[in-house]
Amino acid sequence: QVQLVESGGGLVQAGGSLRLSCAASGRGFSTYGMGWFRQAPGKEREFVAHISWSGGRIYYGDSVKGRFTVSGDNAKNTVYLQINSLKPEDTAVYYCAARYGGRWYDRYDYDDWGQGTQVTVSS
Repeated sequence: QVQLVESGGGLVQAGGSLRLSCAASGRGFSTYGMGWFRQAPGKEREFVAHISWSGGRIYYGDSVKGRFTVSGDNAKNTVYLQINSLKPEDTAVYYCAARYGGRWYDRYDYDDWGQGTQVTVSS
């Protein structure tokens, strides 16, 4: 099992930027695929981004392509999500999650989740 702790959320104006971090501890971090998801009030949890440590495979959800960038630092056991050109519709709780296999875009294939960090974008 991996313990995940997100940080970096906050209140920003539209057009601004934030950098979210997800620190992992526990089992061998480098063997996992890491995902970012978000959930707005009353909506389903949505896939945002994925990074695979073994092969460096990176994927993004359609709604964030071109604005969000996922990266990782193996030495620090930390994954980052740089979010630029924020829009009010990006307001949500952002979660990072670890998977041991399965589909990178499916939240049900992720086994370990952080507590989430709130991102609020004002217009």
